[in-house]
Amino acid sequence: MVDGTVVDESPRARPAGAMARCAPWYAGYRQAGLPPGRHRGLPSPYLTLIFTLDDPLTVAEHPEPGRGPQDYTALLGGLHTVPALITHSGRQSGIQVALDPLAARPLLGLPAGELAGLDLPAEDLLGPLAGEIRERMLAAAGWPERFAVLDALLPRAAGPFGEVAPEVRRAWSVLRRSGGRVPVAALAAEVGWSERHLAARFRVETGLSPKAAARVVRFDRARRMAASGGGRLAELAAACGYFDQAHLAREFRALAGVAPSVWLAEEFRFVQAGVPEAVQSGV
Repeated sequence: MVDGTVVDESPRARPAGAMARCAPWYAGYRQAGLPPGRHRGLPSPYLTLIFTLDDPLTVAEHPEPGRGPQDYTALLGGLHTVPALITHSGRQSGIQVALDPLAARPLLGLPAGELAGLDLPAEDLLGPLAGEIRERMLAAAGWPERFAVLDALLPRAAGPFGEVAPEVRRAWSVLRRSGGRVPVAALAAEVGWSERHLAARFRVETGLSPKAAARVVRFDRARRMAASGGGRLAELAAACGYFDQAHLAREFRALAGVAPSVWLAEEFRFVQAGVPEAVQSGV
């Protein structure tokens, strides 16, 4: 905040070079001058890699049961099926990398299954590189330059860590492209494995079973459509493969911890452009 001015920036960029194979997007954020608040880190099909720019990131409630609040200058989170709760004092800034779980093995040296449900200091896996990335981003002139730091430095973490089986890659690709609407039996037939073998190998590489991953992919699509004003909940439910509006509402409560209308109202609390129709539905 400068002279009482509210700051609310949220630039995005597509990774370039080697990072284009590892992450679909980078999302910057800088907010200041707002009341203290909280943000729900919802289940998604991506690992969460965050580098802060100013204040540390405070995770008040983790997907992992029994953990107390913790501050991070850089965080790496695995796939999960319950929300994390992030709090802030009225200002926060950083960059989030949406990391494909199948990039964990080549980029981080271990399969994403070993990170499932966990939030860790990014330094635990990236070592001194995490601090170097953050320092370079702090010294950068603006958002494009900060994103360029990630393109240049993150690939340095890669090494000869082994390959993900092509069958798992195929199953993950089909599941993502379908929006989570392919039955597990069809997915197994697609790659030529038994359902049991696919489930075991898929969980190792992603941290979720194919059924749980499909659920998260479907939910992620629905909540992004809702946040972008994609229509009322009944329409979203039909578009995303839910039985009906009540089914979508139950999934929101299970995966986000609150009803859809509550989540949208929280997320759009400070948005000036209006509230999506889904908020108005009162579910």
